[in-house]
This record gives sequence, structure tokens and C-alpha cells, in this order.
Amino acid sequence: MIRAGRLLKNGTGIMSRIARPALTVSRSVQRCLYQSGPDSSEKETIVKLLYNIGSKKEVEQYLGHFSSVESQKFAVIKVGGAVISDDLATLASALTFLNRVGLYPIVVHGAGPQLNKRLEAAGIEARYEDGIRITDGPTLAIAREVFASENRKLVEALERLGTRARPITSGVFVADYLNQEKYDRVGKIVRVNRDVVESSIRAGCLPILTSLAETPEGQILNVNADIAAGELARVLEPLKIVYLNEKNGLYHGTTGKRIETIHLDEEYEDLLKEPWVRYGTKLKLKEIKELLDTLPRSSSVAIISAEHLHKELFTHSGAGTLIMRGHRLFSEQDLGSVDSDRLRALLLELDPSISSGRDSAASYWQKLAQLKADGGQYWIYGDEPYQVAAVVTRAAGQSVSVLEKFVATKAAVLGNITDNAWKLIARDHPQLVWTVARGDDNLAWHFERADGSWAVGEDIVFWYGIEDWTQIAPLVNAKPSKPAVSSKPAMPSGPAGSRGYSTMARRGHIGRRGYATASGSPLRVGLIGARGFTGRELIKLIDGHPRFELAYVSSRELAGQPVPGYAKSPLDHVSLSAAEVGAIARAGRQAVDVWILALPNGVAAPFVDAIDAATSGVASAEQPIVVDLSADYRFDATGRWAYGLPELHRKDLVGWNAGRIANPGCYATGSQLGLAPLLPYMDVARLPSVFGVSGYSGAGTKPSPKNDPAFLADNLIPYAPVNHIHEREIGHSLTRIANPRALDSPVMVQFTPHVASFFQGIGLTLHVPLRQSMSAKDVHEVFREFYSGEKLVHVTRDAPLVRDNAGQHYSVVGGFAVPPVSGGETGSASLAARRVVLNVTLDNLLKGAATQAIQNMNIAVGIDEYTGIPAPEQPTMSQS
Repeated sequence: MIRAGRLLKNGTGIMSRIARPALTVSRSVQRCLYQSGPDSSEKETIVKLLYNIGSKKEVEQYLGHFSSVESQKFAVIKVGGAVISDDLATLASALTFLNRVGLYPIVVHGAGPQLNKRLEAAGIEARYEDGIRITDGPTLAIAREVFASENRKLVEALERLGTRARPITSGVFVADYLNQEKYDRVGKIVRVNRDVVESSIRAGCLPILTSLAETPEGQILNVNADIAAGELARVLEPLKIVYLNEKNGLYHGTTGKRIETIHLDEEYEDLLKEPWVRYGTKLKLKEIKELLDTLPRSSSVAIISAEHLHKELFTHSGAGTLIMRGHRLFSEQDLGSVDSDRLRALLLELDPSISSGRDSAASYWQKLAQLKADGGQYWIYGDEPYQVAAVVTRAAGQSVSVLEKFVATKAAVLGNITDNAWKLIARDHPQLVWTVARGDDNLAWHFERADGSWAVGEDIVFWYGIEDWTQIAPLVNAKPSKPAVSSKPAMPSGPAGSRGYSTMARRGHIGRRGYATASGSPLRVGLIGARGFTGRELIKLIDGHPRFELAYVSSRELAGQPVPGYAKSPLDHVSLSAAEVGAIARAGRQAVDVWILALPNGVAAPFVDAIDAATSGVASAEQPIVVDLSADYRFDATGRWAYGLPELHRKDLVGWNAGRIANPGCYATGSQLGLAPLLPYMDVARLPSVFGVSGYSGAGTKPSPKNDPAFLADNLIPYAPVNHIHEREIGHSLTRIANPRALDSPVMVQFTPHVASFFQGIGLTLHVPLRQSMSAKDVHEVFREFYSGEKLVHVTRDAPLVRDNAGQHYSVVGGFAVPPVSGGETGSASLAARRVVLNVTLDNLLKGAATQAIQNMNIAVGIDEYTGIPAPEQPTMSQS
């Protein structure tokens, strides 16, 4: 079996953020920062919160990386004056967060906009020469006041959050006049007194520096904050030099898109030839290159906004622009052109077949030589220090290439070298196939780079650029069970799990794929509880699914009757007891791959217990997946059940190890989709409220006034006005996002359900109290970013309508409204104005139940998340 090697030894590899779109920590973490002060468990709590923006492995990897150096060598952060004036709370929160996980960033700030404003008020014209501010006596006098004031603002903002900070407005930078005749009191730094900075850190305080310098005689001189930060970095040699700006990075002058990564050794010369790289952009790049050329290769520069700082530091995907020296990459087609000894050492350490002794490097070299002698080709990819290596082969007469090995050291992962190596492979091979074990920790990374996948035994075969499975089957020694349904490359639909070259066109399949199809051997499904409305919808979805097929459909009332709406094969209802389900489960996945329990609350346990007993001692990869649609396991505290709301908990559902999935309730799904993006902005002292109205299909098939059309005509029935189970479910799940350690004190929500005279669909109106005033535009942007790329959550400015969403497989969030705030409002009036009202619609039988179950099953078995979920029947509401 052809197999791509592990990305890192012992499972430490690229863990793509296939989990829900990341809450930037300045959002998700603020809740913790405002609710609790430091205690012995706080670092652990905040580290867990970091998992909301990246995988556990990523977070631990970077924390270990950062904490392995001296405190003063973690990061130098240059803060522009505009960030202090416009985004002080976010900046203070971000710095507090870093400090509470044991890190000590060193801040150097400017105050350009504030200085210009003060100079204008004083009637002093701001003058520049060669982009440098001419600083005469009156200008310097005001500059000293402004720098001290802005420094004090930041220090006080940090201390309000419980973070010790030390204002350092002098004594660090020693300078001579840059050109006194030309620029007057502008300095050129000649020495940095690091003792002042290190003393602050030893005292447990974040050092907050201005960029003012002094001559040896004590004359104060003005120095550009970027230059001051760079000179400080040259002395301290930190892992990160961070330039905070409000734009969240550098942007390509032609495409307008943010540049994710620049590897200077590979890209610098070509980048400077771009017609849009001129003036300030060219100067900035030259200054950064000059700086990094003097620092260890492990150092890097990040240009990022304060809000996204944590994502940049703790995830492989990052958020702003990452600039590093990197290493030049190579692509060779002859083993004699590479350093075979270094390649051998890398494979011996990281490649599973060679490190285990099943194969040897020498025999593998011979295999490559024979391939070439037989008219085939091979390619070896890597970087200069051999931190990453890949081998791709193509047999004679074949158009499809095979990725046989792909290995990387920890340094290559942290430096994003792996992703650039992948770009070279994608450039050279328009059609590629590779195989990964189902239990591989890095499956998500592979899914992001594939157009399609197919489970073959204990492996998953991935491919891109291929429309016909028959091209792939001979390469993996597998026979398709039926003709493949092609899977065309989809444009990026969500947050990419990795960075890409800034100057190279990116393949369309990087990022979560859209409504793709998949092919391969059928996955057998047992459905217990088919009589209800949700059961009927599941049957229709499975009938149209290219990979799932029904093996059993159980219903006591319908036993012996044909299953309606299922055309794949003749199938009758059966009535399976818990013991009979256990007996079937004992046969393993050959009998049933997935059990769906579409039963009333309180009924699922005997079936779950029977499956557990039948599969006790069986490896998790051999056990069937169980998806429970009731509320019985949504509050599971054992850690065995994953909560199946992919947009918020996707990372918990990846792979067969997520063997037990609790499907969320319909009201709970819509409510959480409306509340989750606002968690970091909520006023925790006031409860959000949710007013929900459902169609009467939500009341089930058992006759009652709540599903009697005659009784509901011209009527609206409220029910369970307090303590509805969905009310507790909403709070329980949101707590796992906002503060995982506080499940005994969950997020509280007020929820009131109603049933109306329409058949299916849900409309929700949410009132969410805020800690600070926000505009409707701001809130819309929060949601648009949060759900960027989510195929089953659409964001719109307009209030969505239930009738437009009924029968659709996605939810719609919109109608954002914020009360006006007048300058005279105080007290309770001002408090009432700090809130947002929004609307959510979804189909209670589909995204609220059946569609979500299929979505969860797809993720768990390792196929495209949206396989078998019909695309919208009409144009979708744009995420504008």
C-alpha cells in the first residue's frame, strides 16, 4: 500500500484547523479575563481556551516553543499610535492573555497620530524630510508629553485587567543625532540598555517602552518606533518581532488580498520586482530583511492586528503576514543531485516504514532507480537544511502522480516550510494521489489539500485533480465498488489550515471543500426510530448519499412495511430490540458502520449500552459510530461523546475516534449559531434572551395540541417558559467554548419556545447584552468573519424569513440591529442601549436534526463534510 509518511514523528505534526472557524482570542478569551482573576489553574484554563483558535497540538507546540527561551527573548511588539487610540481594550486584552500563559512580550509604542493632533491644536506644522519627522524644540516638548500620556494609558489599561506593567519612557535607547542640521532632534540608536527591560521582567512586569532616546549627555531625541523596535530586537534576538497595525498584515497591491507568508530567502528578490512593491512597502520589506539577516534563523516578523495576535502566535494558519528568512526549497529528479545521507537521516527519524525497519533507505533508493529505468519518474522535494522532504513518483504511461513520502521536523512545521513544499508539489503535479492511515493525527491537514477521498480498509486515499476513480484504483491496489462520482476542485470555502506562498498562485482546494461528493465502498447505516419526521428526512438524505446506504430501518409501528422514499434497494422496516442491535454490532463494521438513534429522550441508553457491551475491547477504529439525536448524551461528562455542532466543535468530530456523537437540538443549534460569535463581547452580568418559534413538526408525531393544525390555526402557543432542556443545552455548550473549566457554572441564557401553525422551520430572535457599544456594521462583520467559509451557515444583513429557509439545509443569521446611543444617556439607559438584536432561521428537521447528523457522520468517517447534502434549491443569501 502506498503511504505518505508522517508529517512529524510520534504524531506531532500539522494539525489543521478543521475545527470551527476560529474565535480570535481577543474575542473568546476576554470572557475569561473579565470573569476571573489569576489563580493557580488560570494558565491551564486559558491554554484550553486557546484550543478554540487552533488544535491542541498546535497550541502546546507553540507554547512549548515560546516558553523554552528566556522571557525577554519571546517577542518584541511594536505598537502603532493608532492602535492605542482606536483599539486600546483589545490591545490590553491581548497582552494580558500572553502574560497569563507565562509569556513576557516587550512593547515599544509610537504615538504619531496623537502627536499630529496635538501639534495641530498648538498651531505647529508637522514637517517631514525623507519620511522622517523634523523634530524641533517645540515639537519635542509636545512629543514628550504625548508619549508619556499614551504610555500611561496602556499601562493603566493593563493594570485594570490585573496585569502588572512598568512604564519605561527613558533609559533604554542611547542615540546620537541622525543629522542635526537636517532633522534637528532626531536620533540614531547606538546602544540599547537591556538591563532596564530585563529588570522589569524579573519583577514580573510587562515592559512598556516609548521610542524616545537620549544622547550620552541626556538630550532627548525622537526615534521612529519601528526602528527602535528593530534595534531592541537586534540586542535581545527574540523569537518574534511583531508589528501591530489596524490592517492585519500586508496586502498584495494587485489582488488586494492579504499576503500570508513571505520566505525571504526564496521570495525576496522576485517580490521586489513586483510593480506594486514601491515606496513605503519596499522600504518596510528592506528594513525587515536587514533586521532578520542579523538575527537567528528561528526569528520571524509578524505584521498583525491586536485582535488576531493570538491566532498568529499559536496556530500554523496564522492571521496576519508572517515574514521569515526560511530556506530555499529544491525539486530534483535525480537522487544524485540531493544529499542522500541527510535525506536518509530524515527518513530514518520520521518516515514510519523506514523508522520501523519494515523498509530500508537503500532498498527505497533502489526502487526509485528501477522506476526510472522502467521509464517512470520521481521527484524529491526539500529545503536546504533537510527539515522537510517529500518523494513523488509517476509510473511510465501514467498521468497521475503518487505522493509516497512527506516528512517534516518540528522546526519545519513551526516555520511553515511544509506548506511551501506542498505548493511546489501542487505546482508540478496537477493530478496527485496519496494514502494516509485512518488513525493518523493529521487527517484534517490532508483533507484540506484534497478534492476527494475514499476509505479503503484502514486507510484513506486522498486525491486532487482527478475526476475518474479508475485512474486511482490501480495505484492503491483497490477496486471501486461502483463508478466514482467526480469531485471537482472547490475554491477555498473556509479558513485555510495553512499559509501559502505570497507570490505563487494557490490551488483552489486549500481550505475546507464545499458541496463535494465522494466515492468508495458503501458505509452501512442502521437507523433506529424511523417513524418520526426526522427519521423520514434521514432516509431521504441517505438515499441520495454517494457513500451511505441503509442496512436496517427499525420501527415497532412500521415493522414489515416497505421503507418509503428509499430507492437504492428494496428494504422493509424491522423492529430491532436493544439486544438485537448489540448482536449486529458484535459483527463489527462489516455489518453496520454507523448507528443513528432517532428516538425520544430517555430511550437511547439500552441501545447504546448494548453496542458498548458488544464492542468492548474492540479497537475504536473497528467500532461503529453512534449518532444519538435525543438529548440523552448532550450533557455527557465522561468525554466519550462529542457534541455534534460542527461549526463550533468540528475538531471533536474528526476521525473514527469520535465514535459517539450527540446531535444537538434544533432550537439549541440556531441559538448557539446566533450567540457564539458574540461571546467575547457579552456583558456577563446580564443574560441574553432567545425568543423561538417552531413549526409544529417540532412537536413530533404523537397527537397533541402543539401539532394539531386545527388548534394552531390563527394561534401561537408558548410552552416550557422556563428551564426548557434546550435552555440548559445552549448554556452548557457555549460554556465549553467560553470557559471549559466552568461547566459547574455555565453560561446562562433565557429561552422561551413557541409553536406556530406552519409545518417546519424555526425563527429565533435573540437579544444579546454587550459590554460595550457596537454598531450593526461591526456586529455583521463579526459574524461574517466567524462563519467565513461555513457552507451551512449564511450571514446576511437582512432579517431572514422562516418560509425562505424551510426545506433548506443551512441556517441563516442576520437582521442585526443595535439601539442608538445618545451622548446624554447614563445609567440604566446607557446599559439598555448596549445590546444587539439579531435573527436566526433554520429548518428544524434538517440543519436542526437530519442534515446535521449527516454532516457529523461525514466528518467522523473521514469523507467530505458536505457529501450527500444537497446544494441550495435557490440562490443562497450572500455573506455580504
